[in-house]
Amino acid sequence: MCGIVAYIGKQDAYPILIKGLKRLEYRGYDSSGVSVLNGDLQIFKKKGKVKDLVDHVGNHRVKGTVGIGHTRWATHGKPNDINAHPHVSGNKRLSLIHNGIIENYQPLKEALIKLGHTFESDTDTEVLTHLIEEIQTRDDLPIDEAVRIALTKVIGAYAIVVLDKENPDILVAARKASPLVIGIGRDEFFVASDASPIIEHTKKVVYLNDEEIAVVKRDGTLSIKNIDNQIQNPFIEELDLKLDAIEKGDFDSFMLKEIYEQPESILDCMRGRINAEEGWIKVGGVETKMEEFLNAKRIIIAACGTSWIAGLIGEYLFEELARISVEVEYASELRYRNPIIEEGDIVIALSQSGETADTLAALHLAKDKNALLYGIVNVVGSSIARLTDTGSYIHAGPEIGVASTKAFTGQVTLLTMLAIYLGYEKGRIPRPYYAQLLRELENIPSKVKRILEKDDHIKYIASEIKDATNALYLGRGYNFPVALEGALKLKEISYIHAEGYPAAEMKHGPIALIDENMPVVVIATNMSAHDKIVSNIQEVKARKGVVIAIINEGDNVIKEIADYVIEIPATDEPLTPLLSVVPLQLLSYHIAIMRGCNVDQPRNLAKSVTVE
Repeated sequence: MCGIVAYIGKQDAYPILIKGLKRLEYRGYDSSGVSVLNGDLQIFKKKGKVKDLVDHVGNHRVKGTVGIGHTRWATHGKPNDINAHPHVSGNKRLSLIHNGIIENYQPLKEALIKLGHTFESDTDTEVLTHLIEEIQTRDDLPIDEAVRIALTKVIGAYAIVVLDKENPDILVAARKASPLVIGIGRDEFFVASDASPIIEHTKKVVYLNDEEIAVVKRDGTLSIKNIDNQIQNPFIEELDLKLDAIEKGDFDSFMLKEIYEQPESILDCMRGRINAEEGWIKVGGVETKMEEFLNAKRIIIAACGTSWIAGLIGEYLFEELARISVEVEYASELRYRNPIIEEGDIVIALSQSGETADTLAALHLAKDKNALLYGIVNVVGSSIARLTDTGSYIHAGPEIGVASTKAFTGQVTLLTMLAIYLGYEKGRIPRPYYAQLLRELENIPSKVKRILEKDDHIKYIASEIKDATNALYLGRGYNFPVALEGALKLKEISYIHAEGYPAAEMKHGPIALIDENMPVVVIATNMSAHDKIVSNIQEVKARKGVVIAIINEGDNVIKEIADYVIEIPATDEPLTPLLSVVPLQLLSYHIAIMRGCNVDQPRNLAKSVTVE
């Protein structure tokens, strides 16, 4: 949700912090700040983007070789200068940055006020800072022990880094339910919410586990203990990430870059898992649990946002191809009710970041009920990847744009392979159809390339409907979830109200909204329901609605009646979402750009929702 970066070593900390914050800005951009220690704490905080912070610092010489930085997505307190991180203790000795929510901050705050503490901000983070100060001062404790004891008294989620003015040679970091990674350099350390600020400095990292506290020292030593004061052995991993993957290159935005990366990212997801010529498909995370998958009576898919929509496509795939009953749940709802989850059920968690708080909580609930947990994530070493019994990475590469594009198609690609794999192993897919699906799946990347070549045409359509205030997206079968995703993308980045509906449900309410000012996007590639879709379009046209139809190449019937069409290559119906979603991504992108919106950092949103 928020972005954390910290440094201790021999280099000037400020340039490293600022560059790191720019890399992390997709995680939050309401405000940002830095704290650099050079005898005294030099703290600069500013509402707005990181560039506003840089302007605020101006010509000040921010010197020092240890410091912390933060870019915020507001939870407690309005986004302003005072609520921006870092926060300081009452005695001005400690400086702290925090990602997460301290749920019991109010009673802690009241207790601290009675002890004489005063607060400047509205944040839960400042309360934690004062709590650490109180414990450290009262018991004359070293900073790492004061942090540990303070964390035993808080309820909630946190990733924190603490800087102590009286201890300039150490940083203390801790996490629970919010990611934190430590980069190990030569006599220097980097701490961050993810690897993006670290990769240009070192590839050696340690991912902290829940309720672990790390102390990194200027002399190059790293020590980790858990909240119960037990020493932990750090596991050093090698980052598999290239610097150019987190930079825009020649593109105007990360979102556009990531849309155009989909031929490669889909191919990378399939790499080593499918071979149409030899006639096989394998998903490694399933092979070790094949018996459980083949005998499963039910799969529960838990996810949020775009990942939830990918899960809906998974439901169609599993039920049709593998004949396994599937329920798709909002993780945020699943975790707060008393669901029927039994031993033998499989719970699949979908999350780009692997850190989504609600999805993690739903997994813990399912684990307590002895279900098999399977994770589908993008980020290696993420919390969901470590919590689940087995799983698979989508290998989409870093996704910086807040609105998910290539991660969505990566998730759908993995679910498609999994459904085909299980369907064939269960004897539900005849060999000829199995071979056909494999061939078509291998052709998807090249077909996505052909769709991307139509970008100028899609941009023209966007110019015709960019001033709409509402939009309706319709689809049937596999394309109903695509309609939901198209509507979500338009809402997220252009701020146009849009709804996705099953096409047949239009008559049960939404048709009342249709007039000459209402663009209606119809995903019309399903040949199994082609006549029904034509009827839906006629119903829209009878009410003067503007129809934009996504059709298969050569579909002259719908081309004659729609106002605008975007033709895509035909494929087998279970694979259509991988193609039909791409023009909707581009349509939303161009509309947002024409409306002057920031597509990479849409208002009120952040990339990884690591708090409830």
